Amino acid sequence: MDQNFWDGVYTAIVTPFHKQEEVDYEGFRKLIREQIAAGVKGIVVVGTTGESPTLNITEHLQVVETAVEEVAGRIQVIAGTGSNDTRSALNTTARAHELGVDGFLQVGPYYNKPSQEGLYQHFSSIADSTDKPIMLYSIPGRSGIAIDTSTVARLRARFEHVNCIKEAGGSCDKVSELVHELGDSITVLSGDDALTLPFMSVGAKGVVSVTSNLLPSGMVKMVQAALANDFVSAQAYHKKFFPLFAQMLSLEPNPVCIKYALQKAGKIETSQVRLPLVAPALEHQAKLDLLLQDFLS
Repeated sequence: MDQNFWDGVYTAIVTPFHKQEEVDYEGFRKLIREQIAAGVKGIVVVGTTGESPTLNITEHLQVVETAVEEVAGRIQVIAGTGSNDTRSALNTTARAHELGVDGFLQVGPYYNKPSQEGLYQHFSSIADSTDKPIMLYSIPGRSGIAIDTSTVARLRARFEHVNCIKEAGGSCDKVSELVHELGDSITVLSGDDALTLPFMSVGAKGVVSVTSNLLPSGMVKMVQAALANDFVSAQAYHKKFFPLFAQMLSLEPNPVCIKYALQKAGKIETSQVRLPLVAPALEHQAKLDLLLQDFLS
């Protein structure tokens, strides 16, 4: 399998809603067209940023289908089909496979906190069900567990198409460990915009980005510079974007702030999220408004 399949910027794309909380499919298509024009490597649909916890299965699959139709092969479409219920993950993965996605994002099962053996068997069951590339997603802050390097190595040894991990544990040491143990057989992507450059300096190849919903071209330029070992240019982009990185995911739970920013930029109709998420607190809106002046002017 192409070792460069996964490198670059993948936008963890939002799922826009109308005010009645119905999915805005035309608005979603518009966002996708902008991502394609900016040169991102792919979009990750119906992940956390796409509000997967509150989309029902019909909506989930319709969003995936819309993405595949709109992209029409121009960039990659990676479907979030993970679950803390292996049977549910298998069902959603099978249905998304039939819709023609390019690969899958598989999060570490959350809340029930399986052992590493449980993780291995969970991901093995999913990998047995599809031959399309799989991006593992280790995010202990949300899942309560990390995917250990030894577990990634076991999966990689058995499945050629389990060849990427979105690492969102916040540790450069973990990225270094993955690269040291698995080399080019696995692609590491940052799961945190603010850590993209530090992670790439020790071997990661890109990012699954929230900020690229708003600034796709800038994120692409930063990552392309780092991939070309031009860390001076990449650092200039990092410094410019860091205030946005630092607050976009810290003021409110994701994707509350990025949807607010997209609405302010006129890129989506509303910043509507579904309960239990709510609109930004007024003091946070004021901070975001001030911050966004530097990026939307």
